[in-house]
Amino acid sequence: MPKSYQNLFEGNRNWVNAKLESDPAFFENLSKGQKPPFLWIGCSDSRVPANEITNTDPGEIFVHRNIANMVVHTDMSMLSVLDYSVNVLEVRHVIVCGHYGCGGVIAAMGNKSVGIIDNWLRHIKDVYRFHRDELDAINDDKARADRFVELNVIEQVYDLCKTSIVQNAWANGRFLQVHGLVYDVANGILKDLHVTVSGDSEMEKIYVFDKGIVK
Repeated sequence: MPKSYQNLFEGNRNWVNAKLESDPAFFENLSKGQKPPFLWIGCSDSRVPANEITNTDPGEIFVHRNIANMVVHTDMSMLSVLDYSVNVLEVRHVIVCGHYGCGGVIAAMGNKSVGIIDNWLRHIKDVYRFHRDELDAINDDKARADRFVELNVIEQVYDLCKTSIVQNAWANGRFLQVHGLVYDVANGILKDLHVTVSGDSEMEKIYVFDKGIVK
């Protein structure tokens, strides 16, 4: 087998030994179950590992990742993760985390066909269309891309709030907040976009379900 593949197992053994040295009962306790307070919806980019950049341990963050951290209402994988985390694990915070320099966002800014991913990028292009005036007014390419990353995160936060899963939690009196963050790969810092939503009173009324109908 390639050395790079073997290195994964060596790294795993080193990690296990380090964990056991600091806490002999670490894996025994971890095996008893999980009760993470956070769901993290992030980008698949290999440079943005949720636990590492937040300095949290396994068991503290439930994670779903896809290209450009999208919340697509027909994505059964994302919806299943959201439903499980909210209704079974009872997370209290759902985080959408984008990152500057996101390849999916940058690809969505152009018109080049890149394969089957074009169908996914269309959802990101919709975000650009919503904010075309603001984005087109930014002359610097990097600054425009960075702002597009931020606006994309904000739209995904709102899209999460539109789901029956989140609205049902609020209708049942559950504490649940949805947040938007951006990670800067160049310096390792997380930026809070201050778009936290804590209830459907903060949403546009057209998207809010009648309380007796939410399922």
